[in-house]
Amino acid sequence: MKILHTADWHLGKRLEKFSRMDEQREVLEEIIQIAEDNDVDGVLIAGDLFDNFNPSTEAVELFYRSLKRLSNNGKRVVVAIAGNHDSPDRIEAPDPLARECGILFAGYPDSVISVGELDCGIAILQSEPGFIELKLPGCDETLRIIITPYANEYRLKTFLGVDETESELRNVLETRWKELADRYCDDKGVNILLAHLFMMKKGSAPPEEPEDEKPILHVGGAQAIYSENIPEQIQYVALGHLHRHQKIDNKPCPMVYCSSPLSYSFAEAEQQKFVVLLDIEPAKEVQYSKIPLTKGKKLQRKRFDDIDEAVKWLQENPDSLVELTMVTDQYMRSDDRKRLLQVHSGIVTLIPELINSDQVESQSQTLDLNQSIEDLFKQYFQHRHGIEVNDELFDLFKEIKAEQNEE
Repeated sequence: MKILHTADWHLGKRLEKFSRMDEQREVLEEIIQIAEDNDVDGVLIAGDLFDNFNPSTEAVELFYRSLKRLSNNGKRVVVAIAGNHDSPDRIEAPDPLARECGILFAGYPDSVISVGELDCGIAILQSEPGFIELKLPGCDETLRIIITPYANEYRLKTFLGVDETESELRNVLETRWKELADRYCDDKGVNILLAHLFMMKKGSAPPEEPEDEKPILHVGGAQAIYSENIPEQIQYVALGHLHRHQKIDNKPCPMVYCSSPLSYSFAEAEQQKFVVLLDIEPAKEVQYSKIPLTKGKKLQRKRFDDIDEAVKWLQENPDSLVELTMVTDQYMRSDDRKRLLQVHSGIVTLIPELINSDQVESQSQTLDLNQSIEDLFKQYFQHRHGIEVNDELFDLFKEIKAEQNEE
């Protein structure tokens, strides 16, 4: 049985003012082609399908169109779960129609997928909250999946009936997973756990969460789960949430974050992105490989102290999205800033780094606190960033000030 593991699509994601939609179309096309080229039997999408609870119409259309093609018009099962960026209800809403195309959704930890044989040839043999067993076309063995979409404290309290302390959450999830594995996951079928959560090996340094990710290892989010909490019957854990490809542990089985398909923040600059292809059969160690993704723009962080050098590099790298830091001993002149922005259309952030501390100190000593708050803000912005505040940001400042006055 061949299974493709992907996650963290974040459809609709923007990088500041830059839409990533065209890049997302390209990389999803690449993932669909990988599924076709490898003739996979199923695709697992481990959460964060969209970037927010209310995605754009364009993002929703891309999502459904891509899933339909991934399913090969119902000949290949696709199982997608909600992540912490997703609305569980939105994820599950199209389920009755999607099922007929072999696409199965789970938004909540206690979501139940109805049993039955679909017209496309896929059969849902057994199901209960957090579990499904599937019979796939062309496969003699069955596929068992323990399913754990993202759950915040409220959902966990509702589903698991426990307080939100770390030890209880880990223990109850471990107990629940073991109950399901003992009941359904013998050595006659393929056994996988599909989850969107923060997992780590006990005693190791916690993996770093993405820069722009909504953290789930803190107050207000579900705590880390340890690799030792995974039942011994499970052959592979398909994880979503962390955007860098990494294997958390190999005991009792590989536990893998496949990575997001694109770099979504400059903390991910220069990262190679992957999907993971599993070759798996009952009662045997899974064989898996990471397949690099090639589509999408590179995110690059660059630092220069010479305008001409910066311009030359920008001209040589026209297709990147760039966070550019210019080191200077004086405030960046507007004509230098204009020159940089004109030579490259993908500068996301331009950061002037002022190294002349004496100049900063002298300016701070001459600050007139009797000025209006608007003038103080303009002066502070100029002092802090080396450029004048633009109209859009200044209007936003005035809007916030007005709201505070009303309160």
